Amino acid sequence: MKLKQTPMATLAKPASQAVSTMTAIKDYIIQSNLQPGDPLPTESQMCEGLGVSRSSVREAVRTLMALDIVEVRHGHGMFVGQVSMHPMVESLVFRGMLNPGDDFRSLLEVVEVRQSLDLAFAGSVVDAWKGRESPELHDAVDQMERLSEQGKGFPEQDRFFHSKLLKPVTNQMFRQLTEAFWDVHTLTAPRLGVPTPVDVQDTAKAHRDMLLAAEQGDVDAYRDAVHAHFAPLIRNLQGAAKQAKS
Repeated sequence: MKLKQTPMATLAKPASQAVSTMTAIKDYIIQSNLQPGDPLPTESQMCEGLGVSRSSVREAVRTLMALDIVEVRHGHGMFVGQVSMHPMVESLVFRGMLNPGDDFRSLLEVVEVRQSLDLAFAGSVVDAWKGRESPELHDAVDQMERLSEQGKGFPEQDRFFHSKLLKPVTNQMFRQLTEAFWDVHTLTAPRLGVPTPVDVQDTAKAHRDMLLAAEQGDVDAYRDAVHAHFAPLIRNLQGAAKQAKS
C-alpha cells in the first residue's frame, strides 16, 4: 500500500499537519476504492508514506474514528470504518440538549425533517411495495395496536416497521437519513420527558394505513397516512415548546 504525499502538498498552508494527514488518509481511501472493513496501512507506513510525525497520524486517526471513517481493532490494525450516520446522531442529540428551553423546539425540528423525508420519498416507497405483502410488517402493526390499546408505546415495533418498509427503496441516503433522525428522536425524547401521545391508537392505525397504501400502490393515501402518523407528536411538541417559552 502506498500513501501519496501529493494531497497534503495541495492543502492550504493554515491547515495543521494533523488536518493535512486526515485529508490524505481520506483521499487514500477514496482513490484506492476501499470499502468498510478493508485494511488500512499501519501507523508506521502512514508516517513514512506521508512524511509526518507519529503524533500527527494518531491525532488524525482519532478524529477519523470519531467520524466513523476509520476503525482501530487493537492487535489487528486499522480498517475503513462503517462511515455511518452515528456521529451526526450524537451531534444532533447533544444539540437538542444544549440549550435548556429550546430542547422541545429542537426535537420538533427533527420530527418535521423525518416527516418531510417520508413525504418526499412517498412515491419511491409505494413503487417498491406495490403488489407486495409482508406478513412481518402486518405482525408488527398488530403488536402496535395491541400495545396502544393498553396505552403503551411501541418503539421497537416502530423502528422495525420503518426499517423494513424502507429496505426495498434504492436510495441508500434516504434510508440512512431516516434511520439517523429516528435515532435522534428516540434518544432525545425520553430525556426530555416527552409523554407517550394520548392518541397512540391513532398513531398505530396510521402505521397500518401506511402499509396498506404502500401495498395497494396508492401514493396519496400513503402521504395522508404519513401526516396522520406524525400529527400527534408534532401537536404535542408544539404545545410543549410554547409552554416552555411562557
